[in-house]
Amino acid sequence: MDDAHSDDGATRVTHAPASAVTIRRSPKYGIFLALGIALGIVAAIILTTVFDGTSEPSPYTEVSYSLTQAFGFILLWCIPAGIAIMMILAMILDRISSRSLRQTIVQVDRVDER
Repeated sequence: MDDAHSDDGATRVTHAPASAVTIRRSPKYGIFLALGIALGIVAAIILTTVFDGTSEPSPYTEVSYSLTQAFGFILLWCIPAGIAIMMILAMILDRISSRSLRQTIVQVDRVDER
């Protein structure tokens, strides 16, 4: 290692040897998660307004459900489905972007100030 000292002896720089690193782009999974939640909410709103099955009682429980309750039940299915779809899309995009790798040379210099 090569050490360089300043005149006052307060700064010490340590040079590391250069090494090759691989750089690749990766999708931000948090963004895809948020988009999946939004997709699930939009799908639940559409399904709730298109299919009006709340006017008659359920054949299984003999209870009639309000529009809000039906929306909540549909959300229980649509949000996880939206998240799953968007995460699969993110993994596909990650796989595609991993094909375009770049190699570069980096050198790290550590500066120790005392």
